[in-house]
Amino acid sequence: MVKSYLRYESAAAFGVIASVESNITYDTTGKHLLAPALEKIGVWQVRLGICSKTLTPSTQSRGPSIAVTSIAAAPSPSSKIVSGHADGSIRIWDGERGTCDTTLYGHKGATTVLRFNKTGSYLASGSKDNDIVLWDVVSEEGRFRLRGHRDQVTDLAFLDSGKKLVSASKDKFLRVWDLDTQHCTQIVGGHHSEIWSLDVDPLQRYLVTGSGDSELRFYTIQHDQTVTDVKDSAVENKWESLKLFGEINRQSKDRVATLSFNNTGNLLACQVAGKTVEIYRVLDEAESKRKAKRRINRKKEKKSSKTVDATETENTDHELTVTVSDVFKLLQTLRANKKICSITFSPITSKNSLATLALSLNNNLLEVYSIDSDSTTKTSAIELQGHRSDVRSVTLNSDSTLLMSTSHNSVKIWNPSAGSCIRTIDSGYGLCSLFVPGNKYAVIGTKSGTLEIIDVRSGTTVEVVKAHTGSVQSIVHTPDGGGFVTGSTDHDVKFWEYQTTEASGQDSVHLTVSNVRTLPMNDDVIVVAVSPDGKHIAAALLDCTVKVYYMDTLKFFLTLYGHKLPVLCMDISSDGDLIVTGSADKNIKIWGLDFGDCHKSIFAHADSVTAVKFVRNTHYMFSVGKDRLVKYWDADKFELLLTLEGHHAEVWCLAISHRGDFLVTGSHDRSIRRWDRTEEPFFLEEEKEKRLEEMFEADLDNSLENRYLPQQELPEEGAVAVAGKKTQETLSATDSIIEALDIAAEELKRMAEHEEEKRKGKGAVFQSNIIMTGLSPSDYILRSVSKVHTNDLEQTLLALPFSDALKLLSFLKDWSSNPDKVELVCRIATVLLQVHHNQLIATASTRPLLALLRDILHARVKGCKDTLGFNLAAMDHLKQLMASKSDAPFRDAKTKLLEIRAQQSKRVEGREDTKGEKRRKKKKQKKDDGHVWS
Repeated sequence: MVKSYLRYESAAAFGVIASVESNITYDTTGKHLLAPALEKIGVWQVRLGICSKTLTPSTQSRGPSIAVTSIAAAPSPSSKIVSGHADGSIRIWDGERGTCDTTLYGHKGATTVLRFNKTGSYLASGSKDNDIVLWDVVSEEGRFRLRGHRDQVTDLAFLDSGKKLVSASKDKFLRVWDLDTQHCTQIVGGHHSEIWSLDVDPLQRYLVTGSGDSELRFYTIQHDQTVTDVKDSAVENKWESLKLFGEINRQSKDRVATLSFNNTGNLLACQVAGKTVEIYRVLDEAESKRKAKRRINRKKEKKSSKTVDATETENTDHELTVTVSDVFKLLQTLRANKKICSITFSPITSKNSLATLALSLNNNLLEVYSIDSDSTTKTSAIELQGHRSDVRSVTLNSDSTLLMSTSHNSVKIWNPSAGSCIRTIDSGYGLCSLFVPGNKYAVIGTKSGTLEIIDVRSGTTVEVVKAHTGSVQSIVHTPDGGGFVTGSTDHDVKFWEYQTTEASGQDSVHLTVSNVRTLPMNDDVIVVAVSPDGKHIAAALLDCTVKVYYMDTLKFFLTLYGHKLPVLCMDISSDGDLIVTGSADKNIKIWGLDFGDCHKSIFAHADSVTAVKFVRNTHYMFSVGKDRLVKYWDADKFELLLTLEGHHAEVWCLAISHRGDFLVTGSHDRSIRRWDRTEEPFFLEEEKEKRLEEMFEADLDNSLENRYLPQQELPEEGAVAVAGKKTQETLSATDSIIEALDIAAEELKRMAEHEEEKRKGKGAVFQSNIIMTGLSPSDYILRSVSKVHTNDLEQTLLALPFSDALKLLSFLKDWSSNPDKVELVCRIATVLLQVHHNQLIATASTRPLLALLRDILHARVKGCKDTLGFNLAAMDHLKQLMASKSDAPFRDAKTKLLEIRAQQSKRVEGREDTKGEKRRKKKKQKKDDGHVWS
């Protein structure tokens, strides 16, 4: 009988507050902060400091989890959230329910930027594949692809109410795209290095770009001109949307990472790839003019002018020239403790401050600052739910209800089932740890050579014992539970016993440890293992060997040779028969502990093996490595059973529950992951076949070339292309349509034969094909076409052969009578006509069909447009009725009154300025008249 095993699957991931690959952003309400957490998105309530929701991709696909690389929130009233991922896919989430509505595939490289237009109906995405794709969020499909940049697209911005799009790239150029004509209308140079970010102020007056240069470049936005304006302006400037306004030198020498205007447009934040954010004040038109006048007056005062006339003419020449420095003024510089990854302004402005700014730092931390006119104050920080750096060790208590993890400056106690942090205790750099029997205390071995004894209940450090002169690399229980063994880089293996002692001046008793024996070695000890029966102790040394000693007498027993690089991890099975070692040479070796013979050497990981552990009372084992993988092995058959993918960086440590029902891993990506054993059995041969299929599918994109899609050269001025991307789903959808067409053709043939027999008088009852489930051939094909995702439809139809495309066209006439399917029918007809245009013209038999479709589809589309127009007019009428019943007109009158008052106050200020200037002129004239030479 073939042996079966139980499958392990990813169950939970916790400990990540904000990963470094993506940006952070507020939702439209300003109450929640969206932060990337590797493949998930955490929705944080900033005031309470809790994660209210986690947007998690479905676990249906067992492939590797793809990291989030960009996030955007749709403008209100929509609650949609969009995330771009490292494989180029884009997920659209329902923010209220926390579910993924759809996944769009269009990019071949990681998605770098996502931007919504003002209404939230269109989404523009930029990627590392140098392309920009415009998506229709409502119909969940790609409109078109814009090509022209020679390097990664770094930022995007919509202009003119979504009619134009500006893109920045690492190729040092800005491109302005007209979305109606789908062409590049302007290319802007000027930066000497990669452009990393751009932003447009809410009123769309200025566009600012930042690069590795020492200055920020500002452009004024020329909006769509009227016919008279175009006639007056020069012909070559007709298409110019951006005009250089000026440059401002930055304070920091680091490259710009993010530029962002706040919601009101009075602040501009410039985040550099370091620890600082420069915040600029954006002055309004009246203030900037006043500042320009003051600047000109100061200039005039410095210059010694000969006549009054000359000064007056100079004044009139310079009075209206407002420069960048008159509009943008450095307000203050915000400095963080660590490198900043991303910034975002809150859409809500509190009464006491100018704006609220949130930062994500590269040490897994979120901070929120309140910006005032003279200072910035940190209002809150989200830090307790994760480690600041790599998780170096994980260990479970005796009943697997508590999990302890160590990092460079803290120890955290977790509930492994819920993933919640219970305690955070400050400590040294913990490299290894264990729970003391009874689970009341824990011992941490640190890089500085100390042993820290921690009271788990109170979350305090009870005692720090100076144990070794080198770092404590390994710590392991003795089987009797009375103590533990430590191995260190000071060449010593030390044996310790638990003792209790009373604190001085207190009645309380706490735990302490004392050294009872020391086993000196001739090299650094990297890892120590004790056999469960207490018979042997093994120590792996820096000289690539493993020394085995008798536990009671400490006499030498065996040396295990064979690894080419030092052994980094080691474990002994519960029955004491096998010892497994994992090394920096990427191999796992399984040894017999009775004679020290190597049973098998397995090339296990693509990088160093960092931890190995046996499942209790079995010969199954788990290994983790720097190649980010967790692998499940059978040590008797020497076979790989499962590969668990999920971590996004090197995996450092591993802990298995006592029943073997789950395991926990800790990684360089700051995450702790739990993998649960399921009730689903699997067989070894099936898993091998699955791995081969996955390898084949991974090569599919490279091996298959589309026959019908023309290979386009990239012209200098930019080009437009199909938005979608060929995936495994589109190929399987094409196969299902071809299969449906074949079944329907066979059924139509049978129906024709049956009609012929009826005419001859052979009236047998017609039995329809059971596969078609009682549907007519036309409805059966329509069902298979309707199952294709809207975004995948173009790529699916592109792969159809011409003969099958003709068959599909013949069914469009029947489908167009269904008003719900008119849009689908029009899309199919358009795509097939574009792809097979030359062959359709050359085939005479298709002309009657095309003429018929032209007449029918025009009429159907006109009918749909009429219906939509009628509905819109009705809704407009209802809106007017509602407005007449409410106090809306009074609100409108109030806003108009406020506008009139604001205009009056500006006029008064203007008059005061002119009066002040006249007084200054008179004073100057008096001074000049009273001079000796006048």
